[in-house]
Amino acid sequence: MTYDSANYSLKDLLRPIAAAEDALARLDERVARKGDFGELSSRQSKDGLLRENEGWIARSHFMEACNALWLAGELVHVEDLVLHDARMDIRTPTHELTRAHAILRTRRQIAASPAQWALSPKGIASLRGRWGADALLAPVPSVPVRRPELEIASEAGSEAENAFEEELARLDALLNRSERLLNQPAEKSPPEADSKQQVRRRASPAGDLTPDGDPLVYDPDWDEDGRMDQWFAVMDRTRDLPPMLAAALLWDAWEEIEPLQHQHWLGPMLVAAMLRERLKTRAHLAAFNAGLRAIPRDRRRARNPNTRLTAFLEAAQTSAIASLKEIDRLSLARVQMERKLKDRRSTSSLPGMIDLILSRPMVSTSLVAKELKVSPRGALNLITELGVREMTGRGRYRAWGIV
Repeated sequence: MTYDSANYSLKDLLRPIAAAEDALARLDERVARKGDFGELSSRQSKDGLLRENEGWIARSHFMEACNALWLAGELVHVEDLVLHDARMDIRTPTHELTRAHAILRTRRQIAASPAQWALSPKGIASLRGRWGADALLAPVPSVPVRRPELEIASEAGSEAENAFEEELARLDALLNRSERLLNQPAEKSPPEADSKQQVRRRASPAGDLTPDGDPLVYDPDWDEDGRMDQWFAVMDRTRDLPPMLAAALLWDAWEEIEPLQHQHWLGPMLVAAMLRERLKTRAHLAAFNAGLRAIPRDRRRARNPNTRLTAFLEAAQTSAIASLKEIDRLSLARVQMERKLKDRRSTSSLPGMIDLILSRPMVSTSLVAKELKVSPRGALNLITELGVREMTGRGRYRAWGIV
């Protein structure tokens, strides 16, 4: 389908655009704020940002991942996502939790990469999990070849997990070779049949795989590449527009075109990456899902394009205002917790505990013990000294956070 990026009334959008840009600019300036002259160095991170700002950035990734699945009609608890990210699950991860963690890792990767990377061909291919058609057309080698993964140092697996993944890759290679041998004809076919079979194999390499993946999972008629080209064409036509108007049009185009079948949540991240590329947000990756969650669905999916664009702009403004309030709340909580650092030893683990609880929506005793290298009893003592509130209301597998 084609998307008309000029089908809107600018007169109706001027006020929402100005309000959204103002709120987003104030949030970015607040996040980029460094410590004032004469402040203690303990309030600043290695990058010079205030601890509460850095904590909000880390927390926003978790919240955006959960909100993205909420918009898709699925529910994931933040507590489960925090524990799953730390590889400390208290139960078997569900499919929704695995998807939420994939969204979390993708958002972290975009935020940690240069501003232009996410919208570059290499970045799009990496975010989609596509490494070109050559990888699909290549024959299966006898030595297992592992699919390239995103190099994120903080998520490196253990040796046991790597060995297990190698065993799975070796098993997949064996199954693919066996399937190809079984699909070969028992007797030689005429030349015309051979040519047709070669064409069919080129069209569906590695069995029945399409360029987008397994036809049982991916619709062969969807044409993700063509839809992505249409979306990028809309982005090219919005280069000369104000950043927030261009962001609204790109989000609306993503909702209408629906380029990716199973990664619809990637659209708001690419819109946020466009704002970073155009230097509208320099210190953070914009978060839109929290505001979109507060907008009724009938406005987000209305037939009138002005209604949809206004809904997105209001969502951007709502998210920015809520983020400013969250930073203020974290700042106040940090000041209150740092009062308990008076007369502490220089080797105390309490400062590290403050930084940890600021950077996570909630923490457990096992997570504190793992991050701060203390015993579970010592982790519980640190939590008690800070006086943070228990969030789960359970007797076992409890978690604490800043309320």
